[in-house]
Amino acid sequence: MIENIKIAKAEYNDLKDILALQKIAFLSEAEFYNDYTIEPLTQTLDSIHTDFEDYIFLKALCGNEIIGSVKARETGDFCYVGRLIVKPEFQNKGVGKKLLAEIEREFSATKQFLLFTESKSIKNIKLYESVGYEKREEFIDEKNPNLLFIKMIKENIIRSF
Repeated sequence: MIENIKIAKAEYNDLKDILALQKIAFLSEAEFYNDYTIEPLTQTLDSIHTDFEDYIFLKALCGNEIIGSVKARETGDFCYVGRLIVKPEFQNKGVGKKLLAEIEREFSATKQFLLFTESKSIKNIKLYESVGYEKREEFIDEKNPNLLFIKMIKENIIRSF
């Protein structure tokens, strides 16, 4: 199944579908914490349009359907990776790893990849660790003090030939 998944740069017209998928993908997180005010669920179409100006968005496609997405942007020595989402029925099938690998190729010259995930999101933490991210520090979300996040970093091994 994973061999039929294609990764491509998202276009502006994809953002409505990506936002709808984001709300589906993060619903389980909201249910887990009984908090439906988390930013991925409250983000607006205008807000994701603004993000599109500063981030590269990738999409995972199964046929013509967007089943996953990730966004990233480079800031100095870091490439910030955010909002890795996969449609629930495609989770645990390698789509997330494929999206992460491709976003890392997009930013192959960066020194470090940086992302944040909720500390109780064990499945997400295991995914990130399986592709080389390491836990660095924990911090409380200033917008929602009930959430404890983990900062994770992956050192980029830049190969010169």
